[in-house]
Amino acid sequence: MGRIILPTFLFRNRITMQPRLARYLPILEWGRDYRGETLVSDLVAAIIVTIMLIPQSLAYAMLAGLPPVVGLYASMAPLVVYALFGTSRTLAVGPVAVISLMTAAAAGQVAAQGTADYIAAALVLAFLSGLILVVMGLLRLGALANLLSHPVISGFITAAGLIIAASQLGHLLGIRTSGHTLVEIALSFAETIASLNLVTAALGLPALAFLFWVRKGFKPLLLKLGLPPRAADLVARTGPIIAIVATTAATAGLALADHGVRIVGEIPTSLPPLTLPLFDAELWLQLAAPALFLSLIGFVESVSVAKTLAAKRRQRIRPDQELIGLGAANVAASMTGGYPVTGGFARSVVNFDAGAETPAAGAFTAIGIGVAALTLTPWLYYLPNATLAATIIVAVLSLVDLGAISRTWSYSKRDGSAMLLTIGMTLVAGVEVGVTAGVGLSILLFLHKASRPHVAVVGLVPGTQHFRNILRHDVLTSPQVLTMRIDESLTFTNAGWLEETVTDRVAAEPEVRHVVLMCSAVNEIDHSALETLEALNQTLEASGVHLHLSEVKGPVMDRLKRSHFLDALTGNVFLSQYDALAALAPELVADEAAGKSKG
Repeated sequence: MGRIILPTFLFRNRITMQPRLARYLPILEWGRDYRGETLVSDLVAAIIVTIMLIPQSLAYAMLAGLPPVVGLYASMAPLVVYALFGTSRTLAVGPVAVISLMTAAAAGQVAAQGTADYIAAALVLAFLSGLILVVMGLLRLGALANLLSHPVISGFITAAGLIIAASQLGHLLGIRTSGHTLVEIALSFAETIASLNLVTAALGLPALAFLFWVRKGFKPLLLKLGLPPRAADLVARTGPIIAIVATTAATAGLALADHGVRIVGEIPTSLPPLTLPLFDAELWLQLAAPALFLSLIGFVESVSVAKTLAAKRRQRIRPDQELIGLGAANVAASMTGGYPVTGGFARSVVNFDAGAETPAAGAFTAIGIGVAALTLTPWLYYLPNATLAATIIVAVLSLVDLGAISRTWSYSKRDGSAMLLTIGMTLVAGVEVGVTAGVGLSILLFLHKASRPHVAVVGLVPGTQHFRNILRHDVLTSPQVLTMRIDESLTFTNAGWLEETVTDRVAAEPEVRHVVLMCSAVNEIDHSALETLEALNQTLEASGVHLHLSEVKGPVMDRLKRSHFLDALTGNVFLSQYDALAALAPELVADEAAGKSKG
């Protein structure tokens, strides 16, 4: 197919266009080479994602405590805006389970579900989250998301998945439950289980079982029936649509609503309305902290998915611009009747597998959702809430990874502790407390580790000029020369501990006359550490011990030269540790060389 001619006002000046503008509008980069083949790929992907997104959008809006149609609204304008500002070619933006849960928890603190104030709070959350993300992007603060370590994020998502699944059991069984923590939900469930609606359970539980089977068994069945692997994979993803059609038809045909089965009811047949977030200073202050947490969690989830998918095609994303793209998408959601959105893992993977090549696929998906909102919503009147609950449960349980706890713990007790605390506090005290506790513990453990850098006493590996830890290797050492390799930069957090370690070791070995600090891993020595080294130099001098340095990196040496430390240093600065040993213990090096020549 030929090249697609896009609006000329975008690209006619592309040769002289300022790189700065293209950086903030990535569409100017990929749009100028948009071709017919790309259009076909994007349209096919959009159709498939649209089919998947309709039931998800309705379900996640219900999870957020909002009318189902709000989920459709949140799946239109944000997709179009992200296509303009986002850098990922395949990320699909929209409502997701974890952000929906956080929205319900935050909005529920200021208003009751089902009220206009609750919807207003959701709009404000989206707007504040968007502003926070855009500002962070303009200030190039994408790296701040690294404060949320992977164990903390993994633990949070696992705990949130359990809470979300538990919160949907009430809808699945036809009982009313409440609460934002697992404890609250469990207590509510125990109080209301006696009112279980058997008709709802008879509808919801088979739908749940079918959806679980679809994930594992539908594709193999289609392959046995002769479908090609790619076609089988794509058709298998329509499982939720099959469940919705079947249960909606059963509910309507058997008048199950008369037997207590709760249904979605009337959904407005319209495109998203133009809305403005409520400018209430007190409300904004109440929602500021939840919006910040929501922004960070949403960005980390989104950028992780985007990086993973981009790497598969040897593409790259720009995290700072992703902040702007995601922020603009949330602002768009707040102005079109939606609620906070982010890049979703499941739909992004489907978008990628379906062959999407540019963000235009997201814009085409938004058009598909708009068509559905105008034509399909009357058919969803009898859609049971139990089916949406089953859809949510199946989706979120795929995010729960309890095995990660043991894997993380066995690799690092520090990271395992942060993960366990995040999971425990999220389940017991809620999402914000859980994330705060996990991040707080991670920072405290990091500072503790930074305050006690790894220091090893090293010796010469026979027959080489390499030095290794005396506790791990058979090495040659001199009783008069103590060589300590420092494996961290020296800063105010650890300089004092290093001084104590060196002086304690010298005190325990009275024969030592030289201390050599091997600085091959030291990338920085800050002023506090410099003062500590000066004090160590004086302390060792008083004991008749000379302090030396070896393998000091160029930038570190440049800074040391700007101080008086080198003038007062009692020893020398050696280019290599071998040079230091040859100068301070020549007999050891000579004996090693003699033995080597005899061999």
